[in-house]
Amino acid sequence: MHWTDQQLGELPVKSDFRLRGLEMTRLETFCDAAFAFAVTLLVISGDGMPRSYADLVAALKGIPAFVASFAAVASFWWAHRLWSRRFGLEDAVTTFLSLAMVAVILIYVYPLKMIFSAFAHWASGGFFPTEFSLESGGDLLGIFTIYGVGFAAMSGMLALLNGRALRMGDELRLDAAERVRTHQEIVMQGTLAATGLASALFAQVMPPSIAVWAGFFYMTLPLSMPILAMRFQKRVAAVRARSGSGVEGDAGS
Repeated sequence: MHWTDQQLGELPVKSDFRLRGLEMTRLETFCDAAFAFAVTLLVISGDGMPRSYADLVAALKGIPAFVASFAAVASFWWAHRLWSRRFGLEDAVTTFLSLAMVAVILIYVYPLKMIFSAFAHWASGGFFPTEFSLESGGDLLGIFTIYGVGFAAMSGMLALLNGRALRMGDELRLDAAERVRTHQEIVMQGTLAATGLASALFAQVMPPSIAVWAGFFYMTLPLSMPILAMRFQKRVAAVRARSGSGVEGDAGS
C-alpha cells in the first residue's frame, strides 16, 4: 500500500511509530490462533482435570514451568503482533515468514516446556515435579541444542520480518525515527538469535562437564537487551532533536 500524507496523518502514533496495521488480516488472525493453540499445549496438568487434592497440589507445582513457558511463547507472539501493528504488511515474503513462525512454535513448544520443567525441578531440589526424565547428561545437552535452535529460529524470523519492512521503507514511507526503531528490532532479535545459536553450539562442542552450562547463555540477555535499547533510544532522541517533534516527516521528503 502506498500511503498518502493524509492517510499517514490520520494514523495513531505509539513508540515513535505510526501504526499502519490496525486492521486485523486473515494472516494475523491465523497466527494468533496458532499461538493460542501452542499455549493450550502448556496446560498445567497434562493428564486432564485433577481427581483429588493430591493431584491438584501436584498440578499446581507445575506452575513455575508453565509460567516460564507461557512467557516465552507470549514474547514471540507480542513481537509478531507489534510488527503487524507497525507495518500492516502481508506480501508473499512476510506471509511465508509468519507461517514459518507458526510451524516452529508448534514444534518448539515441546522442548520449551521440557527445559523449563527440568530447570524448575533442578533449581528446587526436586520440589517441583518434571514430566520428563533425563537418562544421561547427553540428554540434557540435546535439549539445550533443540531449545537453542528453536529460540534462534523464532528470533531470526522476527529479525527477517523487520528487515523486510525496512527494505520497504520507501513504500511504507517510514520516517527517520521509524527506521531507527525498525533497525533496533532487527539488532535485538538478531542478538536473541545469536544467543540461542551460541548456547546450542556450546552444548554440542564443549566437553559434557562444561557444556551443561549452555543454558546460562540466556542469563546474558537481561544485560545485553537493555544496553541495546538504551543505545537506540539515544539515536531516536537525536532524530527527535533534529525534527523538533516526536514523529517527523518522511525521511525522504
